[in-house]
Amino acid sequence: MSRNSKKTGAEKVVIFLIIIMFPSKSILAQEWQFGIQAVPVISWFKTDIDEVKNSGARTGFILNVFLEKNLKDNWYFNGGLAFVNTGARLKYTEPTYFRFPGYTSVIGAGKTIVYNMQYLSTPAEIKIKTPPAGNFIYYAAFGLDPKVLIRGTADIPSIEIKGGNAKDEIERFNIGYHLTGGLEYETRGSTSFILGLGYESNIFDTTKDNDGQVIDRAVQKLMKFIFGIKF
Repeated sequence: MSRNSKKTGAEKVVIFLIIIMFPSKSILAQEWQFGIQAVPVISWFKTDIDEVKNSGARTGFILNVFLEKNLKDNWYFNGGLAFVNTGARLKYTEPTYFRFPGYTSVIGAGKTIVYNMQYLSTPAEIKIKTPPAGNFIYYAAFGLDPKVLIRGTADIPSIEIKGGNAKDEIERFNIGYHLTGGLEYETRGSTSFILGLGYESNIFDTTKDNDGQVIDRAVQKLMKFIFGIKF
């Protein structure tokens, strides 16, 4: 089947996000502001044992659509829907197994496994803002990021695996927390441009511990570079 006749999971998610980027007038009339964010990320694993180590960072991106509402004074609630495309690398000091659907491969000691993960996330946060200083408003926020895995693959160069189905090696559900800070630049009318930096960490183990594998905890971390617009 040609690529034009069969869309990938990532393409379907992007199309869905584009559709919901246009909220109804009834939503906007309820003192909610609507926004879009494009967020380049750098992500990596933090492990808890010496036998399993981080093997380098990966770049990715997040597409986020959100609604924001003033709660009281300078406090705001922000909630949205995000498509997260990210990854990280691990290596083991001893030979290990990697389970693919229908078969299991042996990975040599010190060989890198590259995880590629796509999630749907529903981030929610509480944000505090400073009073306007000219056209600028500064903010800080703390929030949670429940997420569900929609696609997971692995690249293992040592055994010539690229894009192998890794659903049996990655936990399907996770939740993270994030801290962000930045500024909003207000233009005429209600439009604002957003710049910020953020840090996110999953709370639970990202990878599964299957039979024959060492018991470990690999938690994914992300550094986020936030670019957005709010209406």
